[in-house]
Amino acid sequence: MSRRPSLLLLTAFSAAVATVGNTVGLAATAPGIGDAPTSRLGVAIGDDMKARDQAAARRGRALDLREQAARAAEARLKPADGTTPAAAPGTAPPPTGEAASAGPDQYDDLARIYQVMKPTAAAVVLEQLDLDVQMRVAQKMRERSTAMILAAMTPKGAAALTMAMARRRAAPTVAAVPARR
Repeated sequence: MSRRPSLLLLTAFSAAVATVGNTVGLAATAPGIGDAPTSRLGVAIGDDMKARDQAAARRGRALDLREQAARAAEARLKPADGTTPAAAPGTAPPPTGEAASAGPDQYDDLARIYQVMKPTAAAVVLEQLDLDVQMRVAQKMRERSTAMILAAMTPKGAAALTMAMARRRAAPTVAAVPARR
């Protein structure tokens, strides 16, 4: 009689080999080991995740740049001697006498700041200022920037600023004309 291995022993041996093979196969494709997804769906998901992460990084950098620009603008607006802090949004604008005492370079800085802003945002802020300040800032700005901001203002605010600017430009020519008797 020849000794044949029993069927039970052969089944147990093949089960053990299959278990070891499956374990090695799972360990090789486990996340974190580094194999790239092999299906098209896996590749598409991976690409979408990379694109989303890159977009988030770009938005983060843009927000950091905006924050730095805002801090720089605040630093430029603060007076050098530190006597008066910059007015907070929503506070009453300074009277015309105080606005007239501001230096010419201050209006240049303000004009540059408003030119850089989006016209709709600049119009909302500019309309809340005293008319004399609006006029002085608008005169320091480029004509195109002023036009875009005027277009974004309310009709009443745009008309008031336009009239103030027209009066200011017309005042020297009217004074030069001799009066009739």
